[in-house]
Amino acid sequence: MNRVFLVTGATGAIGQAIARQLAAGKNHEVVLAGRDEAKTRRITGEIRASTGNETVRYEIVDLSRKAAISALAERWTGPLHVLVNNAGATPRTRQETPEGIEVQLATNVLGYFWLIQAFAAILSQSAPARVINVASYWAGDLDLGDLEFKRRRYDNGRAYRQSKQADRMLTAAFAARFESLGITVNACHPGDVNSRLSNDLGFGGHESPDQGAETPVWLATDPEGQQMSGAYFEHRQAKPDRYVRDAAAVEALYQACLAYG
Repeated sequence: MNRVFLVTGATGAIGQAIARQLAAGKNHEVVLAGRDEAKTRRITGEIRASTGNETVRYEIVDLSRKAAISALAERWTGPLHVLVNNAGATPRTRQETPEGIEVQLATNVLGYFWLIQAFAAILSQSAPARVINVASYWAGDLDLGDLEFKRRRYDNGRAYRQSKQADRMLTAAFAARFESLGITVNACHPGDVNSRLSNDLGFGGHESPDQGAETPVWLATDPEGQQMSGAYFEHRQAKPDRYVRDAAAVEALYQACLAYG
Protein backbone atom coordinates (compact mmCIF):
# COMPACT_ATOMS: atom_id res chain seq x y z
CA MET A 1 0.00 0.00 0.00
CA ASN A 2 1.27 3.45 -0.90
CA ARG A 3 1.90 6.07 1.74
CA VAL A 4 0.62 9.45 0.62
CA PHE A 5 2.55 12.67 1.30
CA LEU A 6 1.40 16.25 0.74
CA VAL A 7 4.22 18.82 0.54
CA THR A 8 3.39 22.52 0.52
CA GLY A 9 5.72 25.15 -0.88
CA ALA A 10 6.91 22.39 -3.18
CA THR A 11 8.28 24.71 -5.87
CA GLY A 12 10.79 26.38 -3.54
CA ALA A 13 14.36 25.18 -3.08
CA ILE A 14 13.75 23.16 0.08
CA GLY A 15 10.23 22.10 -0.91
CA GLN A 16 11.44 20.63 -4.20
CA ALA A 17 14.15 18.69 -2.40
CA ILE A 18 11.67 17.37 0.18
CA ALA A 19 9.27 16.24 -2.53
CA ARG A 20 12.02 14.64 -4.61
CA GLN A 21 13.52 12.75 -1.66
CA LEU A 22 10.09 11.50 -0.61
CA ALA A 23 9.27 10.47 -4.19
CA ALA A 24 12.44 8.36 -4.24
CA GLY A 25 11.05 6.22 -1.41
CA LYS A 26 9.42 2.87 -2.05
CA ASN A 27 5.60 2.97 -2.33
CA HIS A 28 5.50 6.73 -1.80
CA GLU A 29 2.80 8.79 -3.48
CA VAL A 30 3.75 12.46 -3.35
CA VAL A 31 1.49 15.45 -3.95
CA LEU A 32 3.17 18.81 -4.57
CA ALA A 33 1.17 21.89 -3.57
CA GLY A 34 2.00 25.16 -5.30
CA ARG A 35 0.44 28.41 -6.50
CA ASP A 36 1.98 28.73 -9.97
CA GLU A 37 0.49 25.97 -12.13
CA ALA A 38 3.08 26.06 -14.91
CA LYS A 39 5.97 25.93 -12.44
CA THR A 40 4.35 23.28 -10.25
CA ARG A 41 3.54 21.11 -13.28
CA ARG A 42 7.11 21.42 -14.56
CA ILE A 43 8.68 20.50 -11.23
CA THR A 44 6.29 17.58 -10.80
CA GLY A 45 7.38 16.27 -14.20
CA GLU A 46 11.05 16.70 -13.31
CA ILE A 47 10.59 14.74 -10.08
CA ARG A 48 8.73 11.96 -11.89
CA ALA A 49 11.55 11.74 -14.42
CA SER A 50 14.39 11.81 -11.91
CA THR A 51 12.86 9.27 -9.50
CA GLY A 52 10.89 7.09 -11.90
CA ASN A 53 7.90 7.51 -9.60
CA GLU A 54 4.71 7.88 -11.64
CA THR A 55 2.57 8.50 -8.55
CA VAL A 56 3.86 12.06 -8.17
CA ARG A 57 1.17 14.66 -8.86
CA TYR A 58 0.32 18.24 -7.94
CA GLU A 59 -2.44 20.45 -6.58
CA ILE A 60 -2.77 24.20 -7.09
CA VAL A 61 -3.64 26.12 -3.93
CA ASP A 62 -2.99 29.54 -2.41
CA LEU A 63 -2.03 28.69 1.15
CA SER A 64 -2.63 32.24 2.37
CA ARG A 65 -6.38 31.84 1.78
CA LYS A 66 -8.62 29.64 3.88
CA ALA A 67 -11.21 29.14 1.14
CA ALA A 68 -8.53 27.70 -1.18
CA ILE A 69 -7.34 25.31 1.53
CA SER A 70 -10.89 24.20 2.28
CA ALA A 71 -11.46 23.55 -1.43
CA LEU A 72 -8.31 21.42 -1.58
CA ALA A 73 -9.47 19.29 1.34
CA GLU A 74 -12.94 18.94 -0.17
CA ARG A 75 -11.64 17.65 -3.50
CA TRP A 76 -9.08 15.33 -1.88
CA THR A 77 -9.77 11.64 -2.42
CA GLY A 78 -8.13 8.75 -0.61
CA PRO A 79 -5.81 8.79 2.37
CA LEU A 80 -3.19 11.27 3.53
CA HIS A 81 -0.51 9.84 5.77
CA VAL A 82 1.94 12.76 6.01
CA LEU A 83 1.35 16.50 5.71
CA VAL A 84 4.54 18.55 5.34
CA ASN A 85 3.79 22.22 5.99
CA ASN A 86 6.68 23.95 4.28
CA ALA A 87 5.23 26.91 2.35
CA GLY A 88 6.52 30.30 3.38
CA ALA A 89 6.60 33.92 2.27
CA THR A 90 8.49 36.90 3.60
CA PRO A 91 7.79 40.01 1.48
CA ARG A 92 10.04 42.94 2.21
CA THR A 93 7.11 45.33 2.53
CA ARG A 94 3.92 44.75 4.49
CA GLN A 95 1.31 43.19 2.22
CA GLU A 96 -2.19 41.85 2.75
CA THR A 97 -4.20 39.02 1.22
CA PRO A 98 -7.51 39.82 -0.53
CA GLU A 99 -9.14 39.06 2.83
CA GLY A 100 -7.06 41.79 4.46
CA ILE A 101 -4.68 39.55 6.46
CA GLU A 102 -0.97 40.37 6.61
CA VAL A 103 0.74 37.98 4.19
CA GLN A 104 3.35 36.39 6.47
CA LEU A 105 0.78 35.62 9.14
CA ALA A 106 -1.64 34.30 6.51
CA THR A 107 0.89 32.10 4.70
CA ASN A 108 3.41 31.04 7.33
CA VAL A 109 1.06 30.62 10.29
CA LEU A 110 -2.59 30.50 9.32
CA GLY A 111 -1.79 28.43 6.23
CA TYR A 112 -0.29 25.75 8.50
CA PHE A 113 -3.17 26.09 10.95
CA TRP A 114 -5.91 25.89 8.31
CA LEU A 115 -4.30 22.95 6.51
CA ILE A 116 -3.99 20.91 9.68
CA GLN A 117 -7.60 21.69 10.55
CA ALA A 118 -8.86 20.92 7.05
CA PHE A 119 -7.08 17.57 6.84
CA ALA A 120 -7.48 16.46 10.46
CA ALA A 121 -10.29 14.00 9.70
CA ILE A 122 -8.48 12.57 6.65
CA LEU A 123 -5.23 12.20 8.61
CA SER A 124 -7.10 10.49 11.44
CA GLN A 125 -8.77 8.08 9.03
CA SER A 126 -5.33 7.36 7.53
CA ALA A 127 -3.59 6.89 10.89
CA PRO A 128 -0.88 6.35 11.85
CA ALA A 129 -0.28 9.77 10.32
CA ARG A 130 2.09 12.68 10.75
CA VAL A 131 2.25 16.44 10.42
CA ILE A 132 5.66 18.08 9.99
CA ASN A 133 5.78 21.84 10.41
CA VAL A 134 8.90 23.33 8.84
CA ALA A 135 9.79 26.11 11.26
CA SER A 136 13.17 27.65 12.07
CA TYR A 137 15.69 28.17 14.82
CA TRP A 138 15.45 31.84 13.84
CA ALA A 139 12.30 32.47 15.86
CA GLY A 140 11.00 35.03 18.33
CA ASP A 141 9.32 38.44 18.58
CA LEU A 142 5.78 37.04 18.89
CA ASP A 143 3.28 39.73 19.90
CA LEU A 144 -0.15 38.23 20.49
CA GLY A 145 -1.62 41.72 20.55
CA ASP A 146 -0.19 42.69 17.16
CA LEU A 147 0.11 39.55 15.03
CA GLU A 148 -0.36 41.52 11.79
CA PHE A 149 2.10 44.38 12.46
CA LYS A 150 -0.63 46.99 12.50
CA ARG A 151 0.88 48.71 15.53
CA ARG A 152 4.56 47.75 15.17
CA ARG A 153 6.67 48.92 12.27
CA TYR A 154 6.76 46.07 9.76
CA ASP A 155 10.11 44.40 9.29
CA ASN A 156 10.09 41.20 7.25
CA GLY A 157 12.76 39.54 9.37
CA ARG A 158 10.87 40.29 12.56
CA ALA A 159 7.61 39.12 11.00
CA TYR A 160 9.32 35.94 9.82
CA ARG A 161 10.76 35.25 13.27
CA GLN A 162 7.31 35.73 14.77
CA SER A 163 5.78 33.31 12.25
CA LYS A 164 8.32 30.61 13.00
CA GLN A 165 7.83 30.97 16.76
CA ALA A 166 4.11 30.64 16.12
CA ASP A 167 4.64 27.48 14.04
CA ARG A 168 6.55 25.89 16.88
CA MET A 169 3.88 26.84 19.41
CA LEU A 170 1.04 25.59 17.21
CA THR A 171 2.90 22.30 16.84
CA ALA A 172 2.50 21.77 20.58
CA ALA A 173 -1.13 22.87 20.49
CA PHE A 174 -2.08 20.41 17.76
CA ALA A 175 0.02 17.60 19.21
CA ALA A 176 -2.00 17.78 22.42
CA ARG A 177 -5.30 17.81 20.53
CA PHE A 178 -4.34 14.91 18.24
CA GLU A 179 -2.84 12.68 20.92
CA SER A 180 -5.69 10.14 20.77
CA LEU A 181 -6.12 10.26 16.98
CA GLY A 182 -2.93 8.50 15.89
CA ILE A 183 -1.50 11.72 14.43
CA THR A 184 1.90 13.01 15.53
CA VAL A 185 2.77 16.69 15.05
CA ASN A 186 6.39 17.82 15.09
CA ALA A 187 8.33 20.90 14.02
CA CYS A 188 11.83 21.27 12.68
CA HIS A 189 14.45 23.66 11.42
CA PRO A 190 15.50 22.73 7.88
CA GLY A 191 19.00 23.43 6.66
CA ASP A 192 20.34 26.90 5.90
CA VAL A 193 19.75 26.97 2.16
CA ASN A 194 20.25 29.77 -0.34
CA SER A 195 16.66 30.33 -1.49
CA ARG A 196 14.31 33.10 -2.52
CA LEU A 197 13.02 33.23 1.05
CA SER A 198 16.48 33.49 2.59
CA ASN A 199 17.43 36.12 0.00
CA ASP A 200 14.32 38.17 0.84
CA LEU A 201 15.51 38.09 4.45
CA GLY A 202 18.94 39.31 3.39
CA PHE A 203 20.76 36.00 3.78
CA GLY A 204 22.36 33.40 1.57
CA GLY A 205 22.87 29.85 2.77
CA HIS A 206 25.71 27.37 3.17
CA GLU A 207 23.79 24.11 2.69
CA SER A 208 22.36 22.48 -0.42
CA PRO A 209 18.59 22.05 -0.83
CA ASP A 210 19.03 18.30 -0.27
CA GLN A 211 20.82 18.98 3.01
CA GLY A 212 18.05 21.40 3.93
CA ALA A 213 15.41 18.75 3.27
CA GLU A 214 17.12 16.07 5.34
CA THR A 215 15.45 16.66 8.71
CA PRO A 216 11.89 17.22 7.35
CA VAL A 217 12.16 14.05 5.24
CA TRP A 218 13.54 12.10 8.19
CA LEU A 219 10.62 13.22 10.36
CA ALA A 220 8.22 12.25 7.57
CA THR A 221 9.61 8.75 7.09
CA ASP A 222 11.65 7.51 10.05
CA PRO A 223 9.89 5.51 12.80
CA GLU A 224 11.01 8.13 15.33
CA GLY A 225 8.73 10.64 13.63
CA GLN A 226 5.76 8.53 14.72
CA GLN A 227 7.03 7.93 18.24
CA MET A 228 7.38 11.55 19.35
CA SER A 229 4.84 14.36 19.11
CA GLY A 230 4.92 18.02 19.99
CA ALA A 231 8.72 18.15 19.64
CA TYR A 232 11.08 20.51 17.83
CA PHE A 233 14.05 19.11 15.87
CA GLU A 234 17.30 20.38 14.43
CA HIS A 235 19.63 18.08 12.48
CA ARG A 236 17.47 15.06 13.38
CA GLN A 237 17.83 15.80 17.07
CA ALA A 238 15.01 16.86 19.41
CA LYS A 239 15.83 20.21 21.02
CA PRO A 240 14.28 21.93 24.04
CA ASP A 241 11.80 24.55 22.86
CA ARG A 242 11.34 27.47 25.22
CA TYR A 243 8.43 28.80 23.17
CA VAL A 244 6.11 25.94 24.14
CA ARG A 245 6.75 26.13 27.89
CA ASP A 246 4.09 28.80 28.41
CA ALA A 247 0.92 26.74 27.98
CA ALA A 248 -1.29 29.82 28.36
CA ALA A 249 0.49 31.61 25.51
CA VAL A 250 0.28 28.50 23.31
CA GLU A 251 -3.46 28.30 23.92
CA ALA A 252 -3.90 32.04 23.37
CA LEU A 253 -2.16 31.77 19.99
CA TYR A 254 -4.32 28.78 19.02
CA GLN A 255 -7.47 30.72 19.89
CA ALA A 256 -6.22 33.78 18.00
CA CYS A 257 -5.75 31.65 14.87
CA LEU A 258 -9.15 30.07 15.39
CA ALA A 259 -10.70 33.54 15.42
CA TYR A 260 -9.67 34.07 11.80
CA GLY A 261 -12.47 31.67 10.88
